Amino acid sequence: MPVMEPNLDAATLRDWARLVDRGPFSSLCWGERMAFDNPESLTLLGALSAWTDRVQLVTTVLIPQLHDPVMLAKALATGDMLSGGRLTVGFGVGGRHEDYRAAGADPATQTMREMADRVAVMKRVWSGEKVTDSTLPVGPPPLQAGGPKLLVGTTGPKTTRHAAGWADGLAGITLDLDVDKQNELFDVARDAWRQAGKAAPHLATSFWFAIGDGDNPRAQIHQHLLRYMNWIPSEIVDAMAPTTGWAGTAHELRAVLQRFADIGTDEIYLIPTSSDIDQVRRVAEVVEELDSRYD
Repeated sequence: MPVMEPNLDAATLRDWARLVDRGPFSSLCWGERMAFDNPESLTLLGALSAWTDRVQLVTTVLIPQLHDPVMLAKALATGDMLSGGRLTVGFGVGGRHEDYRAAGADPATQTMREMADRVAVMKRVWSGEKVTDSTLPVGPPPLQAGGPKLLVGTTGPKTTRHAAGWADGLAGITLDLDVDKQNELFDVARDAWRQAGKAAPHLATSFWFAIGDGDNPRAQIHQHLLRYMNWIPSEIVDAMAPTTGWAGTAHELRAVLQRFADIGTDEIYLIPTSSDIDQVRRVAEVVEELDSRYD
């Protein structure tokens, strides 16, 4: 979803959701920020549950430390119920203290241990355990027994190993689309999940994208990064922009997606750098062609 783009309205978000839901995509994703003008993530979850029928709904990522864990568990269980059990929750610690301060949260809680503790509370709520001094447990129960699938938003091996105890997989991001480096992280996850006695992890990564011809796609990413990375000096963003994310033609995108498929990537979450819905249509053609090859 183009949630970090300016001047959004309900019609734009609804049209994007419905187009993605028609296929051939497997998931519909959106991220969270607080000190920004993006839609609030949990409110959007309710709308996306109503606007879609097929795709998995994936938060990439929510920051538990910005929320009361019991309230967050209740909201996500409601989203899972409304979507018919299609919710997957990506959790991360976030990268901006300003978001913590805007939510009245302590930046000192921006740790994996604090996130794991809050996830543990949510799992207790989803299991029907009473975690408050109340007559009944906090409901509703999620449609998926035990709660939605959980992914950890991470780019590092230490965080990946730490999350093996509670997560079902990764919701990573790659800035430079280095497939070998991504596969090294996937191998860390495979080993950590195996040592934890768990099934193989769901392996997902993401990157910013702009599809088109000529120089416009790269300029589109540059403009998006200047807006989104507003906490970083613009000269640093200018230096990052030529090599951050992916910009190119449909033919080039096919090759990139294939390289990630070859290392065992289960899903790639494409991060929009424009609210132009034609970007979705053009990517859909690429994915349909790749799907036909596998069929």
